[in-house]
Amino acid sequence: MNDHRISELLELLEPYWKKQGQLNLTELLAQIAAAAGHTSGLETLTDDVVFYHLKMALSDKDAMIPGIAKDCEDDFKTAILKARGVIKE
Repeated sequence: MNDHRISELLELLEPYWKKQGQLNLTELLAQIAAAAGHTSGLETLTDDVVFYHLKMALSDKDAMIPGIAKDCEDDFKTAILKARGVIKE
C-alpha cells in the first residue's frame, strides 16, 4: 500500500473511530466488515471494502455512490446524446 492510500485510510478512519472510541482497532475493523456485509474472517477483508464503507458511512444517507456520481446525468436527453457521441465531454 503506498503512502497516499495510507494517508487516505487514516483520514477516513479518524472520524469513524472517534464515534466508536471504546473499540480497539480489531473490533472496529470487525464492525466495519459486518456493516459492509463481509461474512468471512478479517484476514479476507480487502482494503477496498474498508475504504468504500468508510466513505459511505461518512456521507449523507441520500448521497449518490461516489463511483457512480461522476457518470450521472440529471437530464436523460443529455445522457443519451453523450452516450451516442453527439455531445463531447
